[in-house]
Amino acid sequence: MSFLAAAIQLNGNSNEEACIEEATRLIRQAAAHGARFVATPEATNYLGPHDRKVATAEGLDGRVCRHFGELAAELDIHLLLGSFNESAEETARCYNTSVLFGSTGEVLASYRKMHLFDVDVSDEVRFQESATCRPGEDVVVAETELGAVGLSICYDMRFPELYRRQVDAGAKILAVPSAFTVTTGRDHWYPLLKARAIETQCWLIAPAQWGEHDDGGLRNSYGHSLIIDPWGQIVASCSDGTGIAFGVVDLDRVDQIRQSMPVGEHRKL
Repeated sequence: MSFLAAAIQLNGNSNEEACIEEATRLIRQAAAHGARFVATPEATNYLGPHDRKVATAEGLDGRVCRHFGELAAELDIHLLLGSFNESAEETARCYNTSVLFGSTGEVLASYRKMHLFDVDVSDEVRFQESATCRPGEDVVVAETELGAVGLSICYDMRFPELYRRQVDAGAKILAVPSAFTVTTGRDHWYPLLKARAIETQCWLIAPAQWGEHDDGGLRNSYGHSLIIDPWGQIVASCSDGTGIAFGVVDLDRVDQIRQSMPVGEHRKL
């Protein structure tokens, strides 16, 4: 089985309506090109000052998810909303949540980011995501007519045990929507994502944010949205600017690689 996938690259900001409009434009463009699975980056609808993040939070039944669910149904595509701010039980923090919509607009699965970006790497990269976000707890693999999709978000990619759990649950496609910093992205983006694809023998789809954002100078995103095959080969990518990476995902290739090199059966730990 094969299908055309699209990884959308955005330059998000604090204007939520403008972010949704730009994402919608590119999603429509991807669908018109024939994509059956379209994925947007982390923080699709808002990437601005973090002291205002929680104010944008809403539930899975709110207008943001309704909009993207209706769009998936209209275009007859599987649509991954890379992430949005989902309201939580406490008022000071929200969840960073990825939502996968089916081709009739229904929510197939949602995943709350488990590993939060609390780092002090350099003067350019100091961040405490846990100040405004709660961590999720559940490993999520969505069964779809296009294959089983493991959901994760950005910083999660540094924790291979998450993806091992997803493969054990049947994943053949890994989604890693991101807003990866330029400082870490220059050295880590490609090797981390290729490693996750190689060790899991999965297709990997990584839509990304790009460029500077109006969040008080906290973030400059690396971009370079990728689609990687289960052998670790990059089949599609974006460089700078907004855009779309298109790639044909062939699930038979997963089976062929796993049969010829059965690392899952050889695993000891």
